[in-house]
This record gives sequence, structure tokens and C-alpha cells, in this order.
Amino acid sequence: MSELIIINMPERFDFSTHGWFTKAYEEALRKTKKIVLDFSRVSYVDSSALGMMVLLHRQLSANSGHCAIRNIHGTAKDILDMANFEKLFSYE
Repeated sequence: MSELIIINMPERFDFSTHGWFTKAYEEALRKTKKIVLDFSRVSYVDSSALGMMVLLHRQLSANSGHCAIRNIHGTAKDILDMANFEKLFSYE
């Protein structure tokens, strides 16, 4: 159970992606404790997306898992930085 799973995030990571994101990370958690969120396409993040990421972090922490954020840039990076997400997720 050490396989790394990468979730490719959509251009807009907002409330409309809640169902998709929850399903994607729950499927990943059944297989691994190591998840990478690839933000290379993300240009927009809203507060509900931040909340979803906190829920993912809590589930991983409860199971000694780890999540990293890869290829984050621009406004999305600014938003996560303002929310101090570097304390919850490692950046690659």
C-alpha cells in the first residue's frame, strides 16, 4: 500500500468539482496513503476547494498518510499560500 497516486486537478477547482474530487481521493485512499495533487492546469481555487483539501488532509493524517501538491503556480499558489497550506501539504 505504498503506491503513489496522482490526481490531476481541473482548471477550476471549486464547489462544482466537489463530487468528482471526493470520489477521486476516496478511491485513491482505498489503494494508498500517498497522494499527489497535480495543480498544473489549475487557474482558479475557491474556499470550498480549500475545505475539500482540508478534509483530505484530515483523512490522510488519521491514517499516517501524506499528500503533496505538484506544479502549483499563479493565483492558485497565492491563494494556498495565503491560507498557509504549506503547513498541511508539501509542495513539489
